[in-house]
Amino acid sequence: MSENLQTRIQTEIENARAACDTGNSQDCAAAWDAVEELQAEASHQREQGSDQNSLEAYCDTNPDADECRVYDN
Repeated sequence: MSENLQTRIQTEIENARAACDTGNSQDCAAAWDAVEELQAEASHQREQGSDQNSLEAYCDTNPDADECRVYDN
């Protein structure tokens, strides 16, 4: 799992806790839904981690490397 995804999960957990502290149940539920979606993505990435080739594994740990650049056409 990439560090970026783990950081996003932690940020969303903090946002969810803050949203729940305000007392608005709809905002609280939506914030925790966002956390659950990110956690599901992390789980999915872990399951497929063994299917990665060496370049994909390298790019997960070094996303700024020249070899890992993605160009949008």
